[in-house]
Amino acid sequence: MAGLELLSDQGYRVDGRRAGELRKIQARMGVFAQADGSAYIEQGNTKALAVVYGPHEASVGRVSIRGSRSRALPDRALVNCQYSSATFSTGERKRRPHGDRKSCEMGLQLRQTFEAAILTQLHPRSQIDIYVQVLQADGGTYAACVNAATLAVLDAGIPMQDFVCACSAGFVDGTALADLSHVEEAAGGPQLALALLPASGQIALLEMDARLHEDHLECVLEAAAQAARDVHALLDRVVRQHVREASILLGD
Repeated sequence: MAGLELLSDQGYRVDGRRAGELRKIQARMGVFAQADGSAYIEQGNTKALAVVYGPHEASVGRVSIRGSRSRALPDRALVNCQYSSATFSTGERKRRPHGDRKSCEMGLQLRQTFEAAILTQLHPRSQIDIYVQVLQADGGTYAACVNAATLAVLDAGIPMQDFVCACSAGFVDGTALADLSHVEEAAGGPQLALALLPASGQIALLEMDARLHEDHLECVLEAAAQAARDVHALLDRVVRQHVREASILLGD
């Protein structure tokens, strides 16, 4: 990526967006009738699919994705998250599209994110399973997974404190960039991923993969937060449209 200009003198990025502008987002809910909830999302060229099962009786003695045996919790629901990526999701062919270290880490991040948002105390001694698969990866993979899973959890009718909306951000030439593409991620530099509950401003998860001077942290964090709020507005419209379509089908 040497010599690639990520931000022009006029303030435009490689793909023509402004610094705080999101990639185009398209999403659908209820894409699988067999699951309790499901959703598909496209953020730019990143495409993710999420399905949700539950709440259901916790599987006693079931081996979880982390290798330990899950068990029912007496005061809340157990949230299991599994992440995988299709072998054709990137230009590099992988022998293990799931079960590798990166997939396990992503599954753990998703679980931490949704444990902060789902009202698990309403379903003690039960289990909620969230499965996310990336069909095409072009930057912002974690954010796309969170946003798809949020729609799938809502489609399943599972109570949440709020939407969980996620977006990435980076810092290039003194400017904070929101919703990074693969080209921008591959160029290196400080990057962070943020999952936000927009109504309260509560951060469900924040991860940085490089050092960033504290003088710049606030602007990058605000860029990611504002982008997450913009994502919320888009997802809210998707949910409302889905409810209207469901009402029409039911004849209400």
